[in-house]
Amino acid sequence: MQAPSIGGVMLPRGNGQTVRLSRGASLTDFAEKINANPASLVQVMFNLGEMVTATQSVSDETLQLLADEMNYNVEIVSPEEEDRELLESFDIEFGEDEGGEEMLAARPPVVTVMGHVDHGKTRLLDAIRKTNVVAGEAGGITQHIGAYQVSTEVNSEERRITFIDTPGHEAFTAMRARGAKSTDIAILVVAANDGVMPQTIEALNHAKAADVPIVVAVNKIDVEGADPTKVRGQLTEYGLVAEEYGGDTMFVDISAKQGLHIDSLLEAVVLTADASLDLRANPEQDAQGIAIEAHLDRGRGAVATVLVQRGTLRVGDTMVVGDAYGRVRAMLDDNGNALEEAGPATPVLVLGLTNVPGAGDNFLVVDEDRTARQIAEKRAARERNAAFAKRTRRVSLEDLDKVLKAGQVQQLNLIIKGDASGSVEALESSLLQLDVGEEVDLRVLHRGVGAVTETDIDLATGSDAIVIGFNVRADGRATQMAEREGVDVRYYSVIYQVIEEIEAALKGMLKPEYEEVELGTAEIREIFRSSKLGNIAGVLIRSGEVRRNTKARLVRDGKVIAENLNIEGLRRFKDDVTEIREGFEGGINLGSYNDIKVDDVIATYEMREKPRG
Repeated sequence: MQAPSIGGVMLPRGNGQTVRLSRGASLTDFAEKINANPASLVQVMFNLGEMVTATQSVSDETLQLLADEMNYNVEIVSPEEEDRELLESFDIEFGEDEGGEEMLAARPPVVTVMGHVDHGKTRLLDAIRKTNVVAGEAGGITQHIGAYQVSTEVNSEERRITFIDTPGHEAFTAMRARGAKSTDIAILVVAANDGVMPQTIEALNHAKAADVPIVVAVNKIDVEGADPTKVRGQLTEYGLVAEEYGGDTMFVDISAKQGLHIDSLLEAVVLTADASLDLRANPEQDAQGIAIEAHLDRGRGAVATVLVQRGTLRVGDTMVVGDAYGRVRAMLDDNGNALEEAGPATPVLVLGLTNVPGAGDNFLVVDEDRTARQIAEKRAARERNAAFAKRTRRVSLEDLDKVLKAGQVQQLNLIIKGDASGSVEALESSLLQLDVGEEVDLRVLHRGVGAVTETDIDLATGSDAIVIGFNVRADGRATQMAEREGVDVRYYSVIYQVIEEIEAALKGMLKPEYEEVELGTAEIREIFRSSKLGNIAGVLIRSGEVRRNTKARLVRDGKVIAENLNIEGLRRFKDDVTEIREGFEGGINLGSYNDIKVDDVIATYEMREKPRG
C-alpha cells in the first residue's frame, strides 16, 4: 500500500504494527516511534477535524484515532506498568522481597477499620490507642500521624498490630485503586443496635474486592436495643458466617465507649492473620512501602506518614515517594518520639521531602540523591502529561444553554456545600422546586456542610456537576484541582441569587457580564490594636497578591465570616504600599471591621467584565 503524502511529506503507513505510548503522549512522541515528521501528523489530525499541536498532550481517544488512520495499533501503557519500566531502567525491583526464604522474618499485620458512619470506628481506634499504645506514654497520643502500632498478648506471647487510620473506605479504595496493597486485615465495625446499614455493605464490598480477611467488631453492646445475634444473622446474607455458626469469620462483641473486650478483638486479628496469611518480609534490604497520608506542616515543611512494607528505613536514607524525594532528616512515631530506624509494617512520620506526595504513592530507598531526583522528575512529568490529556471541558452555567441545544445534556447536576445544614436544605428544596419545563432535569448529587473539598471536586469531575459554595470556600488543594479539571465552582452568600442564576441558566437566559477574580489570600499571623485605626492584621501573603482598595472576604475554618470588606490600608513595615506579593509579610486594615482572629484568611478579589463568548 502506498504511503500517504501530506503537504509533499511522505508518511510511513503501518501494517497493523503495535506502537506503545504512555498516557498523555504527544504527536511528537508518536512520530518518534514511527519515524515520521511531527508536523505531518499535525496535518493528519487537522484533516480528521482535530486541531492539535505537535507537543500537546492528547487523550487516549485522539491517539487511537490517529493510529487507526495510519493503520497502526496503539497500546496505552498503564501508569503502574510505566512506573515498573521506569524503575527497571534504574535496575530497581519494586514490590518483591530480596533473597530467599531464609531472609524473611515475621512482621505485624496491618489493619484498617471500616464501617458505617456513627457506628463507632473513631471511638474504637481511640479505645485501642488508649489501652494498648506500644511503650504507652502517660498522656496518650501526642500527635496523630494516621497510623500507629499497638501490642497485645496472645498465648503468653507479645504480638504487635499496625493500624492505618484512613478517613473512610473511599480512601481505602483510592489507595487500592493505585495499586497500593497496604492492608492485610479489615475490621468491620457494626453497631449492635443499628445492625447492617448501607455503608456497612459498601465497606464490606470494598474489603472483599481487596481480597483481605475480615474480622467483625459488633460495637455498642452496652446500648439499649443492642442485638449482636441479629448482626450475625444479617451478615450471613453477605457471606460473612460467624465461627459459632460453622463459618470462618471471627465476630467479637465490644463496647468502644466502655473499653469492653478490646483485647479479645486484637487477639481475633492476630489469630485471623496466623490462620490465613503468611506475613513475612525481608528486614535487611533497602526499604520500600507506601505513603498513607501527607501534608504541608507550617514549621517542618512537607511531612509524610509512610508504612514500611519491606526492608528497614533509616535516618539519612535517600527516598523517593511518588513525585517527591529527599533525604530522611528525621523520623517520628505516633507518640512524637524520634526513631533511628523502622522495620517492616512500621508506620513513621518522615521529614525531609521536597514536596507533598499523594496518599497511596509508593516509596523506595535509593543509593544516590541524583537517582531519586531523576525518578521523581520523570514521575512528575508523566503525571502532568496524563492530567493535561485527561482534562476535558466541563459544563458551566454560561455554556449550559449551548450544551442543551446540542442535545448533550438532559440534566443539570449540582453539588451544594454550605455553612449550616439548615441553609443547605433550604437551598436544595428551593432549587428542586424550580419549574423550567421538560427539557432539563435538575439533580442534586450531593449536599453537605463545610468547605468545598477535593472529594466534592472528584464527584463533580466524574458527573459533570457544578459545585455551589454557600457561605463557604474551597480549601487550597480543592481550588487547584477544580482549575486543573475545569470544574465550575460558584460561590454565593444570598439564596435568591443562587436560585435566580440557576433558573436563568436552565432557561438559557444567563448572560454574565462580570466575574469574580481571586487576587490573593493572606493568612493572619498576628493582630495589632490601634486606637486610631482599630485592629490591624499582621499577615503572610499565601498566594497571588493583595492590593489596596480591593474587595475582600474573611474566611475562618473554611467558612465565610464576613463579605464585602475593603482593603483600606496596606503596610510593609512602616511604609504605606499599594500591593504586597506572595511570600511577603505586611499589615492589613479592613476599615471599621475588627472581628479578626489569628489563622483567619483574608481572600481578596475584584469583579472583572467578562467577554461575551
